[in-house]
Amino acid sequence: MHGRFGKVCARGGGAFDCYLVAPETETAVAAIVLACAIHGVDADMIAIAEELAAYGFIAAVPDLFWRSIAGPLSRNDPRAAQRAQPRLAQIKAGEEDMIDTLRHLGTIPQFNGQAAVMGFCYGGPYAILGPKRLGYAAGICCHGSQMLDYLDELVGVRRQVCLIWGDKDDRAPIEVLEAYRDAAMRMDNVDVHILPDVRHGFMMRGSPSFDRAAYDFSMRRAREILEGLTSAGR
Repeated sequence: MHGRFGKVCARGGGAFDCYLVAPETETAVAAIVLACAIHGVDADMIAIAEELAAYGFIAAVPDLFWRSIAGPLSRNDPRAAQRAQPRLAQIKAGEEDMIDTLRHLGTIPQFNGQAAVMGFCYGGPYAILGPKRLGYAAGICCHGSQMLDYLDELVGVRRQVCLIWGDKDDRAPIEVLEAYRDAAMRMDNVDVHILPDVRHGFMMRGSPSFDRAAYDFSMRRAREILEGLTSAGR
């Protein structure tokens, strides 16, 4: 299943690219918005979106870097890391893009009004911010980075949040994993999975850290959450 790039109008002015793929169905289904890593909307992100759409869900991947250096960048391009700084300010600016993307999904006839956000690396915090205040019904985080800065954002979140790391992730040291494990023990709506012998970037097929078993596990959890949102929207 293949999608296409289109423009999403930003409420503050301008427009940004968004890769969108939707299943051919007359049944209303849930959607998932993928919050990309610093490499942008590249082949890895598109492949994940297309796989989720093949399972019967709407998938969208907005370009969160359109304000600076738009488009995908290769793994050896130093501009990828540069455009993600200052990190907290960039994540904050991208909140508007996630809201605008969700609003754009409302123009798709198959959309049932329920959407999850799935964040990767740089985009990981949106798995919490999305259900916290951006209008999303659930959040999924795969090898999220800078996550200790967003731990307190879990306070008051009532919707489902799923966080997945590998125990060999150099962007998620032990204090991060322990902090989120503790949060999951206190919150019934938060689940944390720490996968053994898995490194940072395990979802990205173009990365040397790609891990098929970890990838399949994460996609299965995403499907389970989306199936629940599809049922909830009926």
